Amino acid sequence: MQPEAYPTYLDAAIVGYAEDNVASRRWPEAGAVERSRAEFATLLPLGLATPDNHLFDIRVREGGPVAGFVWLAIERKHDTVSGFVYDLVIKPEYRRQGHATRALAALEALARNRGATSLGLHVFAFNAGAQALYRRLGYEVVSLNMRKLLGAGEAP
Repeated sequence: MQPEAYPTYLDAAIVGYAEDNVASRRWPEAGAVERSRAEFATLLPLGLATPDNHLFDIRVREGGPVAGFVWLAIERKHDTVSGFVYDLVIKPEYRRQGHATRALAALEALARNRGATSLGLHVFAFNAGAQALYRRLGYEVVSLNMRKLLGAGEAP
């Protein structure tokens, strides 16, 4: 990612992540953007210079327009190295043209070259299109969080 593109990407990513968390009912709307901003500050404290984090423009073709963005982190925990895709965004006008598939293939190669033995990501339950893409590319569900909202005043 070009340094001049990072602030615009970051602002949109923060808002998008907040909106997704509100849409999934994980977070209340009040304070969601601030909460998202805090998470990004923790994950990318040095922005593009944060070690082991790689942010890229996804281009339609070399030198062509930007179709989206992707963020890969290489994580070293418990004597293992893995990659984690924190963000993958394709602009609406470029969707269903293979850009996400190509980006993920490139990330697999990058992660492998950095010693990673797996590549993970998170997808919201309401995002059926992304889930279908990831399944088609060989991703498997490794954990499933479930929740029941409890109404005020309901008996146990």
